[in-house]
Amino acid sequence: MAAFDFGVKVDPVLFDRQINEGYEVTASEYIRKGWEMFRLNIGEFVGFTLVVFVISALSSMSNGGGSMIFSSLTAPLCAGFGIAAFKRMSGQEIQFSDFFIGFKYFLPLFLASLAMGILVAVGLVLLILPGIYLAVGYMFAMFLVVDYRMDFWQAMEISRKIVTREWWAIFWFVCLIALLNLGGALALGVGLLVTIPVSSCAVAIAYKEIIGLYSSEW
Repeated sequence: MAAFDFGVKVDPVLFDRQINEGYEVTASEYIRKGWEMFRLNIGEFVGFTLVVFVISALSSMSNGGGSMIFSSLTAPLCAGFGIAAFKRMSGQEIQFSDFFIGFKYFLPLFLASLAMGILVAVGLVLLILPGIYLAVGYMFAMFLVVDYRMDFWQAMEISRKIVTREWWAIFWFVCLIALLNLGGALALGVGLLVTIPVSSCAVAIAYKEIIGLYSSEW
């Protein structure tokens, strides 16, 4: 897939089981496995998190254009955590370059990030609750883009439909992730070097447990 391809339409029947029958959510188990994955690849995960921090810091010191550039990079950078986790779960060794594979899917990831940001913001402005619903519902959208090469809108809708089936369970998982990163931020911010990759791995593991990995190559 080229960086500026829009992605493809995927047969929605592939997700009927999750949408119609539901699934079990084991939030604490996802986080435990996320920690184990992080522990086995500490150098790679911490190193990439530092790269993200440096890019963020450089953009904050520049003008508005720098912030816009970082915003456009956020989605493929975040996807990099998931792709590394997917490779590990597929029995492959992680290389530092794997964290940048998200840029192969730049356009659909960027469009998904932009559309999700707008819709969640509108939902929060209107009645707050719709925004929260959508923020949780779109949790797996970026992973669907990189796993299925899916176009951004279908990825958002498939994610929302799957999450809606067990929305409250996923919501509490998101709350645990938020608390984990809050603890990392309170630890002089240094703790985020651990909590961000651990939580990213946990979400990738949740995706794999709930939806399953479709691709073996990223």
